[in-house]
Amino acid sequence: MRPIKTGIASYGMSGLVFHAPLLHVHPGFEMLKIVERSYKGSKERYPYISICKSFEELIHDDQLELIVVNTPDATHFDYCRMALDAGKNVVVEKPFTMKASEAEELISRSKACGKLLSVFQNRRWDGDYLTVKKVIREQLVGRLVAFESHFDRYRNFIQPDTWKEEPNAGAEIVYNLGAHMIDQAYELFGMPKSVSADIGIQRTNGLVDDFYNIVLRYEDIHASLRSSYMVREEGPRYILHGTEGSFLKWGIDPQEEALKAKRYPDEQGWGVEPKRLWGKLNTEINGLHYIGKIETVPGNYLAFYDNIYKALRNGAELIVKPEQSLDLMRIIEATVESDRTGHAVRF
Repeated sequence: MRPIKTGIASYGMSGLVFHAPLLHVHPGFEMLKIVERSYKGSKERYPYISICKSFEELIHDDQLELIVVNTPDATHFDYCRMALDAGKNVVVEKPFTMKASEAEELISRSKACGKLLSVFQNRRWDGDYLTVKKVIREQLVGRLVAFESHFDRYRNFIQPDTWKEEPNAGAEIVYNLGAHMIDQAYELFGMPKSVSADIGIQRTNGLVDDFYNIVLRYEDIHASLRSSYMVREEGPRYILHGTEGSFLKWGIDPQEEALKAKRYPDEQGWGVEPKRLWGKLNTEINGLHYIGKIETVPGNYLAFYDNIYKALRNGAELIVKPEQSLDLMRIIEATVESDRTGHAVRF
């Protein structure tokens, strides 16, 4: 196995919690450099890496093949463009860009220079979502008629000293949590026929949007995506209704909390969820009425980078294609337009 020499553009939350631990344990990658403009402690945890003081220094290192662009959202377009122009393959954090037109330009540049470009949609490998995919694929509720997902938090205060609480492009919740939820619905059902959205601010003294209710309409399914920072009592994370039954799933994938606790995804039992959080299925299968628990499929964020390795070294097809993430930006733009006008946006 010939490791892919990799540099990370930032050691903020996503670098600390997601990218560095995943790259550290994957044998297909050699994490060489991380940008730290001020002390963040990456070298204490990964003593073999080198520290860069600028993104420009990172992309002009000839030994690096892959750059992870995990800087604030509004910088994604410029930094991806610079990395591609420097001849690097690129993985970029969600959201891909702030505008669909910027995503289109990056896709054109990546094709012109023959370099890989993908978006880190790690929540395609959440265990609860993988279980939902299985329930739908195996038609355990019959023909699906309604899909509802929630990504709620209880954060009734304004977090100080973070760009995510400032009214800048990319700070809004639909570009943050919405980018995950819309991507999951897109992978399940494709491009919707229309989009309706209600987006706003619920927290006292809030400056950025912190809740949304998005409805994606398909031929036979309405997909409702909801998120709020003001939910103290947890409801179901996913709700599926079909012609034969229903599936409800509480709880959230355990991988992020494990990574925050400085555990690594190569440990035994990674991504396994406790039985108390398994989803409830109430359905009829072959004339048999069943009510009971469905074991959660183990989550596996490492699968994202496994696919990146296979794509670069073996020519495998990308799972998270940049064209899909372009569609995602078009849907996000449609949610903003729908909220502004009060009308559904049709594709």
